[in-house]
Amino acid sequence: MSDKMNASVAIQILPKADNDTELVRIVDEVIDYIKSTGLKYYVGPCETAIEGDYDELMEIVKQCNLIAIKAGCDKVSSYVKITYAPEKHILTIDEKVTKHHL
Repeated sequence: MSDKMNASVAIQILPKADNDTELVRIVDEVIDYIKSTGLKYYVGPCETAIEGDYDELMEIVKQCNLIAIKAGCDKVSSYVKITYAPEKHILTIDEKVTKHHL
């Protein structure tokens, strides 16, 4: 894990699943992987935000898709938003949402 924080991503994983229970199980496996990375993350109702080094985050995005497939779906759609500033400050998860969660 890198200490460099020059990017953030918001990722929504939508596995093809037979029912809601299966969909939630697969998404939970992806979220467990994100938790295991040691990076700062925030799980929202529609997407998960993660902050860290750009290259590390791009690898995490890739792995999220692979984990969903390994978890049992044969197709996954991912929606990803990326903020990247190699030499400037980007807003952190805390700066974006803390004031809304008192």
